[in-house]
Amino acid sequence: MRNHPVHLTLLTRAYCHLCDEMRDALQPVATAAGATITEIDVDADAVVEERFGDLVPVLLLGSIDGIELCHYRLDAARVETALRDVTQQSR
Repeated sequence: MRNHPVHLTLLTRAYCHLCDEMRDALQPVATAAGATITEIDVDADAVVEERFGDLVPVLLLGSIDGIELCHYRLDAARVETALRDVTQQSR
């Protein structure tokens, strides 16, 4: 059993339909893997906005400095593989 839950960071912005779509598609994938999701509004932080603003939504494995899994649309296969790999490594 893993000691720490798997963590995902979803970078979004208000009034972003792609962000809403990724959030909705991600939730069941994250729930199935026991992963937590933190959302960050890129427009609330100039550094984050400069780094990721054109790619939003962006899904990262881990924190803001984590591994980019996908942007614009959820790549469910890649996310599921990453979550499975992290889960197996922490056993």
